[in-house]
Amino acid sequence: MIKCLIQKEFLQIRRNAFLPKLIIMFPIMIMCVMPWVMQMEVKNIVVDVVDIDHTVESQRLVQQIAASNYFIFGGQKATYAEAMKDIEKGRADVILEIRDGKYLIAANAVNGTKGAMGSAYLSQIVTSRQPTLNSPLSTLNLYNKGQDYKLFMIPALFAIVMMLMTGFLPTLNIVGEKEAGTIEQINVTPVSKWSFILAKLIPYWLIALFVITVCLLLAWIVYGITPAGPVWLIYVLAMLLALFFSSFGLIVSNYSDTMQQAMFVMWFFVVSIMLLSGLFTPTRSMPQWAYVTTYINPMHYFIDAIRTVFIRGGGLHETAHQVIALAGIGTLMGCWAVQSYKKNN
Repeated sequence: MIKCLIQKEFLQIRRNAFLPKLIIMFPIMIMCVMPWVMQMEVKNIVVDVVDIDHTVESQRLVQQIAASNYFIFGGQKATYAEAMKDIEKGRADVILEIRDGKYLIAANAVNGTKGAMGSAYLSQIVTSRQPTLNSPLSTLNLYNKGQDYKLFMIPALFAIVMMLMTGFLPTLNIVGEKEAGTIEQINVTPVSKWSFILAKLIPYWLIALFVITVCLLLAWIVYGITPAGPVWLIYVLAMLLALFFSSFGLIVSNYSDTMQQAMFVMWFFVVSIMLLSGLFTPTRSMPQWAYVTTYINPMHYFIDAIRTVFIRGGGLHETAHQVIALAGIGTLMGCWAVQSYKKNN
């Protein structure tokens, strides 16, 4: 019985004009486009220089700034007031004034992140030309030695793929059958509750496994990035996250009567889960009341674990806490999903 129901779901997916294209194009877009734009590295900072000294050392400093990949040299200005006009009109981000061997750095902090990072980068260049330490300072990066932001971001993007494939798609599928009235026909058949639920979710779990494989291949082919830890653990983490999202989607579909209602409810919760997960910003930077929400956020555990596997080469022992948390939250949501589904027969 369940085999026939799963076959029916795959036939519906294949005959849909949109879903097969989405299943193929979404992971390609996520892996090939998003890592280039979803990064916190600040570049293209426009710097105006006010060089009053006109010494050989100050000119060397100006040349070093102009050659940096992080800065765009806005030119030398005669006075500080002239440089400030560029700041006020948005043509410059940072001003460097050199006077009597002293350096003044003024940054436009309307964009606080860009202003802070720009002044920090410029300060590093200035201080590097004036060493005050008796011995050279060396830095050892234990993980991600090349400081490649893509290596940090790509594993976390797997969570977005899983969210769509195992959360949104099953939800809209079930609610769509509600609107079409076909689900009522199934409800009066001898098909059990468990058979119906599994038949609805298993196809999307299998699709999710296929998509994760595609993402891993794209990360290797396009960026040369491969997991430092065991690949099988990535699939385990992905399926535990799929258990949560599919259960959550089923809960939403059980309480929704229309696709519009289901979309709004899913979007509200999913955006909150994603923004509070540490996908874009460190969770430790959150206020304490917001950080508490990470204890019940499965995406936070997934992102933390998959970055451990990808970057640090961690195994099951290093990610045991996250695996247990994902399994516990997923099981709880699964029980709620089954309990909330009402079958009339």
